[in-house]
Amino acid sequence: MAKLYFRHGTVGSAKTMNLLAVAHNYQAQGKRVVLIKPALDDRFGQGVIRSRAGLEKPADILVDNDSVLDPATFAGAACVLVDEAQFVSPSVVDQLRSLSRDLDVPVICYGLRTDFRTQLFAGAKRLLELADSIEEIKTTCYFCEKKAIFNLKLLNGKPTLSGPSVDLGDEEKYLPACASCYTEQTRGVIEP
Repeated sequence: MAKLYFRHGTVGSAKTMNLLAVAHNYQAQGKRVVLIKPALDDRFGQGVIRSRAGLEKPADILVDNDSVLDPATFAGAACVLVDEAQFVSPSVVDQLRSLSRDLDVPVICYGLRTDFRTQLFAGAKRLLELADSIEEIKTTCYFCEKKAIFNLKLLNGKPTLSGPSVDLGDEEKYLPACASCYTEQTRGVIEP
């Protein structure tokens, strides 16, 4: 029976590049892959899944919080890949779980575990509850050589704990940080 996977990592851990490599490998074997991403992520254009390294593919499906996935869309798929899964609603995660079970197709979700305040994203929380396999994609802290586990948000180049939990950005806004460096960098920062 196929599984629901959650592959999580901090910003800059090559999650999307990993997703695109998996998609390429399936497609190089002539297998059909369905690529999904949240509609709200339009950083690189609506409907584009793009890694920071510049690799990209068009998304097949854009999802919103209330999206209903039609199982017929996935007929004949060898794999379903979901980018930025932290932004997927719990109800969509439930549907992804059903796809893996009912259609016997692996569903691999890539995303962040927590926001810049170290709080779980709703999609990540549901994936942690339901996934058959949970894997960490590792990277090092921006400030030292330890493993990064948190996402440090910057505002005008300085650490911040202010702003909405969902605030799209790249290296200009977020850095990977280990627990020690995250604590040091946010010491004295006023939390809203």
